[in-house]
Amino acid sequence: MKFKPTLYLFLTISIMQVLYSCQDIIEPSISKSNLQLEAPTDQYISPSYAINFWWDAVDHAISYHLQVVSRTFASPGGLVLDTIVSTNKFTANLNPGSYQWRVMAENGSSQTAYANPRTLTVAASSIKQQAVLLTSPANNYLTNQTTVALSWGALYGATKYQLQVDTNSFTDTTKLVYNKVIATQQLNFTFPKNQTYQWRVRAENDTAYSVWSLSNTVTFDNIPPAQVVLSSPANSITVSSPVNLQWTGVSGSKSYKVYVFKSDSTTSYNSTFPVSVNTTDYNFTLGASGDKIYWKVSAVDAAGNEGTTSVLRSFVLQ
Repeated sequence: MKFKPTLYLFLTISIMQVLYSCQDIIEPSISKSNLQLEAPTDQYISPSYAINFWWDAVDHAISYHLQVVSRTFASPGGLVLDTIVSTNKFTANLNPGSYQWRVMAENGSSQTAYANPRTLTVAASSIKQQAVLLTSPANNYLTNQTTVALSWGALYGATKYQLQVDTNSFTDTTKLVYNKVIATQQLNFTFPKNQTYQWRVRAENDTAYSVWSLSNTVTFDNIPPAQVVLSSPANSITVSSPVNLQWTGVSGSKSYKVYVFKSDSTTSYNSTFPVSVNTTDYNFTLGASGDKIYWKVSAVDAAGNEGTTSVLRSFVLQ
């Protein structure tokens, strides 16, 4: 049996498409990859309590498992740090002492071996040369919650912490939004109004102050987007399936919620609704001829605020 050239070409392209599709689905194994630690170098003695761990990225890795123990992994004094990170850098404050650290890479189906551990010594010094590390929320955090928990890591030698919150990048410390010394490492801060805030912390004891931490930004926004205006199909008309539901985009919105109801106009068509979309249209493919369907749409902004839903419209499937 002889293949026609056009058929042969079609089969070749089809096989290649299948192979490429399989490559997209099958995750490459990283079990034989080697992870290389970069810094701190082995036997490093750090005058700073803040240690910046750094290693080379591994192709096809999704995350990295970082472990730090006091003394050595062969004879650990305790597990100091055991965390999963998504990048190839991580910063942590360590108390004075001797440590070993190691990292392995992971994806959904495989992992590398741990890199050979490195030894690190953190030298004791005055807190004057140290800085607090802010832990949460992360920098550039956006929220619609009135109160947020500001938290930071402990600093060796500190007995209390000074927290400052500002809206003008601390250019005038006599006009701060918040400025108090507290004994804990967390404060539930309530935003006075919708605005962008900066916050920072420094440690202190009876004889000294640390340097200020880096400042993180957090934005409070609980103002919902404007109401959505529906555009197509027109209200109460008969249309053929599938029905492309369309509306006008709302400024400041990140996504839209599409609500679809049965003929009583209040019961959700099924459990998938409301459905979230990033476009200004949605293809409704369900239903049978003669069904009367109701729908409406709302806008949602980046902070999670949902605007007032549009007016309710209906259509009948042809």
